[in-house]
Amino acid sequence: MALRLLKGVPVSSGISIGQAYLLGEDHYCLIPRQNITKELVSHEVERLEQAFDRALEELKKVRETIPVEQSEHVAILDVHIMILRDPKLRSTTKRYIEDMHLNAEWALEKGVAEIERKFEAIDDDYFRARAQELRLLTRRVKNQLVGNPEPVKPITSRVILLANNLSPADTAELDVSKIMAFATVQGGRTSHVAILARTLEIPAVVGVEGLLSSVEDGQIIIIDGLKGQIVVGPDDEELTKYTDLQYQFEHYRKEVMRHRDLPALTTDGHRVQAFANIELFEEVSAVFDYGAEGVGLYRTEYTYLNRSDLPSEEELFEEYRDLASILAPRKLIIRTLDAGGDKIGQGFEYLEEDNPALGLRAVRFCMRYQDIFKTQLRAILRAACLENVSLMFPMISGTSELRQAKGILEEVKSELRSGKIPFGEEMPVGIMMELPSAVMIADILAKEADFFAIGTNDLIQYSLGIDRTNRFVAHLYQPLHPALIRSLKCIVDAGRKQGIEVSMCGEMASDPYCLPILVGMGVHCLSLNPQSIPGIKKVLRSLSYKECAALLEEVLQSDSVTWNNKLIRETIFKKFPDELMFYSSMLEREEE
Repeated sequence: MALRLLKGVPVSSGISIGQAYLLGEDHYCLIPRQNITKELVSHEVERLEQAFDRALEELKKVRETIPVEQSEHVAILDVHIMILRDPKLRSTTKRYIEDMHLNAEWALEKGVAEIERKFEAIDDDYFRARAQELRLLTRRVKNQLVGNPEPVKPITSRVILLANNLSPADTAELDVSKIMAFATVQGGRTSHVAILARTLEIPAVVGVEGLLSSVEDGQIIIIDGLKGQIVVGPDDEELTKYTDLQYQFEHYRKEVMRHRDLPALTTDGHRVQAFANIELFEEVSAVFDYGAEGVGLYRTEYTYLNRSDLPSEEELFEEYRDLASILAPRKLIIRTLDAGGDKIGQGFEYLEEDNPALGLRAVRFCMRYQDIFKTQLRAILRAACLENVSLMFPMISGTSELRQAKGILEEVKSELRSGKIPFGEEMPVGIMMELPSAVMIADILAKEADFFAIGTNDLIQYSLGIDRTNRFVAHLYQPLHPALIRSLKCIVDAGRKQGIEVSMCGEMASDPYCLPILVGMGVHCLSLNPQSIPGIKKVLRSLSYKECAALLEEVLQSDSVTWNNKLIRETIFKKFPDELMFYSSMLEREEE
């Protein structure tokens, strides 16, 4: 078979060469579609209930077998168990049986699709990944309905695993010690497979079209987790090339890990802090493992997702307090709920929105449902007794929203004082700078916030008017666009003038080709996924603040993203090519 090159999204760095192991479509059950008579409705409902219960027991058994060191699996499986218990999923499916007289298998397919559409309407990679995991999870129920309860076949030797997608339960049942790398048709940067691969430190590529039809079981392939490529049927030249690159990468990774605890200090003494973005309590260990100086973004949505009730104040308080205790004296910045009613608990079904990404989400949702907001604020304030906790509000568009949010915070403080409940009186309160409207009044907002955190993922999308997950316009997602560079400088300058700290917690913070610009602007802190920190700190230690400031001035004179990309690529790659060759997925930016 001739050599072929498949392309996808790189989600975990590295090179792997080995035999392909296909967990293909033949391992997934076919869904019979039948209309049933009225007399069979109760029978199909009972079949559905039994299938849910058996799948639930199956997941519980999988959970019991997970080793203690794989705590990230336990946390995700606990949520999946809650999903199967959630009456909303079951009731939605039952409605199709009772109202449309569909058989249980077909009704489940329709019910899942209905809920999945609500997830996918959110313009956020995190929630889209959860939609894919919902479908994977309910596959277990389908397997029970059609009498095929074993969706995953065993692995007996070291392989590169290829699949349409993988659920947490699937990977928990596999012997991950035998998996050299992952590649899937579905998935994104925040999908379970991506998180697992980074945790295991093995290469992974997702979103590979035609993957299962282009590779034969047992065929030798190469997973390039740097560029997001799969080489199918490599010849001797390709094998030699990638074997050498694999050796170089492993040597590089060992070197950066060895120096991961060194500060990110430029060659001329300019200090930049490197913090971690995390979304699971269990990820706190990665903060220490990869040399982070604290947590610059703790996403709190996970505790609210896919459950039939809302988390209590005590539940949230214990989570935030324990996290702060473990991290102390390192800083912990907690972002308040950044989701809408379709993602948290019950009772919000009536909030149908044509465009949830620009609708009632984040701080807007919290303003409408202040009981939910106050519960979280009380928990954060109580955890702030440890004095290393800060709070930040997401999606602030102007002063009125910020003042209203701070006003509610003051109400909560007053309630805690009245109840003589200890809390952090002086807890810093910052805001996410991720909307163009906030950028335009950054100087005003800087007078009312204790710090800024730039969320570049949304800021770029909203500024350039593109969906970076849309393959037709994804090439327009350009961090070095002149308009964005000017927006970032506006934010940093406003923060500097007011004497407040400015951090960045979007993907731009982990892009080494953007680092010189960010350093030249004077960004105080970069917050990124933990696994990227050692390499980024090494790049930062190779930079000169003076040279970065000069490069920024050149970029600010530019009216072309193409010219900016070319300038940065040529200037920086000349300085330290050895480091940047392992960020090659960043090299091939689409031009205007």
